[in-house]
This record gives sequence, C-alpha cells and structure tokens, in this order.
Amino acid sequence: QLQLVESGGGLVQPGGSLRLSCAASGFTLDYYAIGWFRQAPGKEREGVSCISSSGGSTTYADSVKGRFTISRDNAENTVYLQMNSLKPEDTAVYYCAAYLDYGLCAIGTLVRSWGQGTQVTVSS
Repeated sequence: QLQLVESGGGLVQPGGSLRLSCAASGFTLDYYAIGWFRQAPGKEREGVSCISSSGGSTTYADSVKGRFTISRDNAENTVYLQMNSLKPEDTAVYYCAAYLDYGLCAIGTLVRSWGQGTQVTVSS
C-alpha cells in the first residue's frame, strides 16, 4: 500500500523550532514532488511548501518564507520541513502529499487522500 507518514510534530514555545518528516512507505519518492500542507481548526487546508523531485526547485507560502525550509533525502525516502521562529499562527495539523507534476504541487493543489498528519502546537 502506498502511504506517506508524517511525524515530528509537538508542542513548542513561540520562537522555537521543529523538524517534520514525511516518509514514504510502499513506493519511492524519487520521482515525486512533495508538498507540505497545514490545516488549523476552523480553517481550510493550505499549502505551505513544495519541493521538486530533484530538490532543485522549492516554493513557500508567504507566511512561512524565511522561517521554514523544505528538503529531501531520497536515499532515506523522506522529505523534511524545518520550521524555525515558530509563531502561534503556525499551529495546525501538518500533512504531506506526493505529486508527479511539480506544477500542481507548487500551486498547492489539494489531493483526494491524506494521511493522519502531525499536530504542531505553538504556545507559551
């Protein structure tokens, strides 16, 4: 079964950091662009960042530019989201999704099936 599993969330104080992981199970990520999304309570799911299959292209939502960094390790079959200078408004469940078309990932196209996500809570 093809599956993406998110992990690394937790409770952190404002200004703190977390690194999220998106690990693939049942397939290799080598040929896929990967996008990170988040959904806060009462809000729509939104795109946060996307990385191309090669890692050579990345995109970020304006709200996280300069604070979040997406990267990938194809040997580990994992994509990471390093989140620094976290703010309370970053609180959300974070999800990842795979795309064969980087363009769709870059514009934050929602997919039909999602994993369980990982909860990020930024609070003092």
